[in-house]
Amino acid sequence: MGSKRSRKGGSSARQPLTKAMLLPMNQASARERSLSSHLALAACRDGHGSEYLFNELIRVAYTTWFLQQAGFGNEPVECYKKAEYAVEAALELASRSDEWILAKDTIPAFETLLALHDTQLATAPRHKVMEAEQRLLRFLAGTAPSPIPGPNLDRP
Repeated sequence: MGSKRSRKGGSSARQPLTKAMLLPMNQASARERSLSSHLALAACRDGHGSEYLFNELIRVAYTTWFLQQAGFGNEPVECYKKAEYAVEAALELASRSDEWILAKDTIPAFETLLALHDTQLATAPRHKVMEAEQRLLRFLAGTAPSPIPGPNLDRP
């Protein structure tokens, strides 16, 4: 008898990754994503934020975290937690006063994470970026309070 295994039984064969999936995303796409996140930070920093822009900032922070877990980055967890708590605080402020602004002392954490994300987009294989985005969608569909483990910092 041959040594071929049957593909029946519920597990489908994984498609091999294409060259495009093994390479980083093209520069134009990376620049577009980068610009979007940097503009969101600029608007939120200057008091011109919105719910959408704050969602953009936390989406980028979480995607950056997932890519770091995949081996693309080495920022301390505290930087991510500071960004996460800053968005939570800004959302609380907005619900009370309709002011959409980031606390000034949290801006360096976002600048650090956006710079890392720019590097990730330029170097991480496209399939890793897509996996990180899928992890983000699974997190958003779930009930966990945060995908970022670690110490609880004092909120800004």
